[in-house]
Amino acid sequence: MKIIECPRDAMQGIKEFIPTEKKIAYINTLLEVGFDTIDFGSFVSPKAIPQMSDTAEVLANLELEKTNSKLLAIIANVRGADDAAQHKQIDYLGFPLSVSETFQQRNTNKSIAEAMEQLAQIQEICHKHGKKLVTYISMGFGNPYNDPWDAETVIRFVEELHKLEVKIISLSDTIGVSNPENISYLFGHLIPAFKGVEFGAHLHTTPTTWQEKVEAAYKAGCRRFDGAMRGYGGCPMAKDELVGNMATENLVGYFKNIGLNLNLNKAAFDRALAESSVVFS
Repeated sequence: MKIIECPRDAMQGIKEFIPTEKKIAYINTLLEVGFDTIDFGSFVSPKAIPQMSDTAEVLANLELEKTNSKLLAIIANVRGADDAAQHKQIDYLGFPLSVSETFQQRNTNKSIAEAMEQLAQIQEICHKHGKKLVTYISMGFGNPYNDPWDAETVIRFVEELHKLEVKIISLSDTIGVSNPENISYLFGHLIPAFKGVEFGAHLHTTPTTWQEKVEAAYKAGCRRFDGAMRGYGGCPMAKDELVGNMATENLVGYFKNIGLNLNLNKAAFDRALAESSVVFS
C-alpha cells in the first residue's frame, strides 16, 4: 500500500502566499512520517500558480537524509520537465493529462493532442535523467464543462499512455464527482488489463462520501492513494469553487481499521496534522 501525501495540492489553491520557511518546516515534518511519496511542489509558471513559485528553494532546504520518502513534482510542459529533471532529489515528475478538452486548455494551456505530444517528450526527459513519469488522468470521472465523458474514453487514454510506457497512472476525480460504481468499474477493468502499470487514486471528495470512494477503489485492487492532511486544497483551475482533497487521516484510519499496517511514524503524523492547521489557516 502506498500513501502519497500531497502538500502541493493543498497549497496551490491558497490565494495568500504561504511563506517559504513555513512550507519547508511543514514538508520536513511530513518527510518524517514515512509516506511512500511526497508531492511537494511544481515547476510551472509562477503567473499560473504563484503559490508554487518557490518550489526550487523549498526543495533545497528539505531534510532528505532523514527520510525514505520519495519526492514528486508536478510539471505542465517540457520546459517544466527540463527544470525539474535537473534536481537529483526528485524521483517522479507528474503530468496532468485531461480527458476534458476544456480542462486541458484551462489547466495547461494546450489541447489534448498537444499534451500527448509533450508527454512523449517528457517521457524522454524522464528516461534521460533517471526519473519516473506519473500521469494523472484529470477529470477522470466526469467534468463540469459538458465535454464528452465515459469510462471507455478513460480506458482509451490509458491505452495511449501504455504505448508511451507510462508505468504509473493516477485516476483523478478533479471535481469530486466519482462514485463507487464508476470507481469500481474503472479500476476493476484497468488493473487486470494493464498488469505492468501501477494505478493510483487521486480522489477529491466531500466529508460525507470519502469512505465509499476509498473502499470501492481498494476492493477493485487499487494500492496507491493520494491524500492531503485534513483534506485541504483542490484544483484551482477546475472550477470557481474547490472540492477538497481526500483527507490523509481518513485514508490512514480506514486502512488501519481493515488491518493494514502502513508503517507510519504516529508521532510525526500527529505533529504534521497539527501543523497543517497552522500552515493553512
